[in-house]
Amino acid sequence: MIRIGVDLGGTKIEAIALDAAGRERLRRRVPSPSDRYEAIVDAIRSLVAEVEATLGERGTVGIGTPGAMSPATGLIKNANSTVLNGRPFAADMAAALGREVRVENDANCFALSEASDGAGAGQRLVFGVILGTGVGGGIVHEGRVWAGPNAIAGEWGHNELPARGESAPPDTLCWCGRHCCIETYLSGPGMAADHARVAGEALDAQQIAARAQAGDAAARATLDRYVQRLAAGLAGVVNVLDPDAIVLGGGLSNIEALYAPLRQQLAEAVFSDHVATRVVRHRHGDASGVRGAAWLWPAG
Repeated sequence: MIRIGVDLGGTKIEAIALDAAGRERLRRRVPSPSDRYEAIVDAIRSLVAEVEATLGERGTVGIGTPGAMSPATGLIKNANSTVLNGRPFAADMAAALGREVRVENDANCFALSEASDGAGAGQRLVFGVILGTGVGGGIVHEGRVWAGPNAIAGEWGHNELPARGESAPPDTLCWCGRHCCIETYLSGPGMAADHARVAGEALDAQQIAARAQAGDAAARATLDRYVQRLAAGLAGVVNVLDPDAIVLGGGLSNIEALYAPLRQQLAEAVFSDHVATRVVRHRHGDASGVRGAAWLWPAG
């Protein structure tokens, strides 16, 4: 039986079919009707039907979403795609597809993919990090997602940024309603906002990284602040979880200049005489989330 994974994003919905060995059989994507809940359910139903019709096989279905399904209510919570919040998404998808559906946070799906056959393969405890439009995280222990009793395990992006190495980070307001969330500093928009505050010019994260590499002093300073804050945030994770590997994903994870200084500063910030935790870039890139959704079901 094939395993179908679906990644529900703000701009696109992607589906993948994996065989029992984790090899990709087929991939499809469609634009996401992100403003209408019923249209999202229907788009996923149609996408799964297309995959199964093309391959001539029925499959298990796992879906990665923003936010998480509340263990208390069965409704989606904490999704920045707010049309999902308060909806019985798993139940609605099961009804639409006529089978059990497994739904998991998209960062957890990323972590599961990289722990299964990606950059964290073979490690007992993997912390997967998304550094993109938002900042998320997922925990995989011995091949299984740990979501926690509140379904928020790994949500380090909504902790307050530790002021390690700087007297007081600038105040920020997060979409969640809290101030100084890690996400507001370490997301792509967060880096851009920091550069605009200090340097007075509007650049996105990739432009900042390119200018830093070309020797621009202001861009270099922004990247240095970013690494310092990233190391401070991840040090708290390592002090609590002590993972074997931290796998970075999302668009900012492709900035190669982050890795060497991040590893050095993380080693200085963690409460240990030696830090064995590996900090590595993803193996599956943008496909990790959708692959991880498929991996929510074991081979069979």
